[in-house]
Amino acid sequence: MQLITKHFSELTTRELYEILKTRQEIFVVEQNCPCMDIDDLDLDATHIFAQDESGRVTGCLRVFMRDAEAGIAQIGRVVTLVHGQGLGGELLHAGVLFAFENMHAKKIYLHAQTYAIGYYAKEGFRVVSEEFMEDGIPHVEMECVRED
Repeated sequence: MQLITKHFSELTTRELYEILKTRQEIFVVEQNCPCMDIDDLDLDATHIFAQDESGRVTGCLRVFMRDAEAGIAQIGRVVTLVHGQGLGGELLHAGVLFAFENMHAKKIYLHAQTYAIGYYAKEGFRVVSEEFMEDGIPHVEMECVRED
């Protein structure tokens, strides 16, 4: 499955619809978490996503500069509909590479649901906070620092 990388301004209406549909299906419906998914951060983000042959987005994430002056990027809204096929790892790896290589980030920051700490750790992220609740789900802050 090929990953597609587009800034928000480059997304087609269909691609945006599918990204939001996938995020709502997992974050709001599956995780029973009523949250404000559309939060204006998408507007300045690059979206990395996979589609099946029908155009359905099967996984996605967004990456944006959290603090451009300090060189800190943020990855968020990481979600996959298919499991056990390596899509999540491919997405995360692509997001990390994009942040370091294209955005020239020195550090990448994210909020991880605690059950997914190991998933992020495989890509070099480490926990940098105590556990906290976000939208009723336990999270931690994690970061990955570019090793030159």
